[in-house]
Amino acid sequence: MVSIIIPFKNTAPFLPECLDSILGQSYVKWEVLAVNDGSLDHSNELVSQYAIKDKRIQLLQNKGSGIIPALQTAYSHARGEFITRMDSDDIMKPNRLEVMAKSLREYGPGHLAVGQVQYFSQSGISDGYHRYERWLNQLTTTGSNYSEIYKECVVPSPCWMAHRNDFEASEGFLPNRYPEDYDLTFRFYEKGLKVIPCTQVLHLWRDYDTRTSRTHEHYAQNYFLDIKIHYFLKLEHDPTRPLVIWGAGFKGKTIAKRLLENNIQFTWLCDNPNKIDKKIYGKELKHFDVLKTLNRPQSIITVANGQAQIEIRKYLKDLGQESMKDFFFFC
Repeated sequence: MVSIIIPFKNTAPFLPECLDSILGQSYVKWEVLAVNDGSLDHSNELVSQYAIKDKRIQLLQNKGSGIIPALQTAYSHARGEFITRMDSDDIMKPNRLEVMAKSLREYGPGHLAVGQVQYFSQSGISDGYHRYERWLNQLTTTGSNYSEIYKECVVPSPCWMAHRNDFEASEGFLPNRYPEDYDLTFRFYEKGLKVIPCTQVLHLWRDYDTRTSRTHEHYAQNYFLDIKIHYFLKLEHDPTRPLVIWGAGFKGKTIAKRLLENNIQFTWLCDNPNKIDKKIYGKELKHFDVLKTLNRPQSIITVANGQAQIEIRKYLKDLGQESMKDFFFFC
């Protein structure tokens, strides 16, 4: 059985399409744990009607407030061997559960099933979301999602499936860290769950102005950076090697500030002549050629410009350095 976890709040306009897409799945051995997170519209009544018609759908009330308590409430009722999450405003392709469950059966425990995604919106999709969709799907095609994990969330929150034991070994929905989907992705990575490649679009991701990821403070840039720093220091950082930050924009400054607060020493590099030899937070910025003088440095790169990233990557590779070992792109 597949347990489908669905937190919902004020998504009545979209819930019928969401639930109908689940009812229309080619894979029929599933249960829905739908948790009402304090909806003020008629979402609760709507899900209740579906639950009456199909006993595979359970309507639950959040024991706390917010997405993480809602996920925890749902999971406490889950009975499936396979665990997946769904957003109440999205749509599953008819074969999504079948493809993902088949992949997990074939590859066995220690693997994570994912699917390609496609954004849709009544008002059109921005270039930024199109780029994210293409980037994410390219990674998913080869199962190389973790190779870019410090850039952005590399596992779409409503389109993954895991064995129950693997999910629980990754601490499931227990940690109280937002964005909760990005944090869970890092825990899948930490536990060594291998991503199963997928070339099919299995999930339709709805975008609209009041979507939670657009409006809630928990999905602001600083929360993403805090998670990146937390897991970098836990999983990648080698205290015996010099730590380096590239770039002095918002991300570079935020990371530098966090490191200084934790008394972690680092060298700060940039290529802006107006900033070289100047101090920020009492830390002097140096020209990037200083990197050549350091013994086995580890670099956090916060430079966002696409062309500059290409040049930096080439520069580091020419020095014999490897991505996700010696250098990590944080944007």
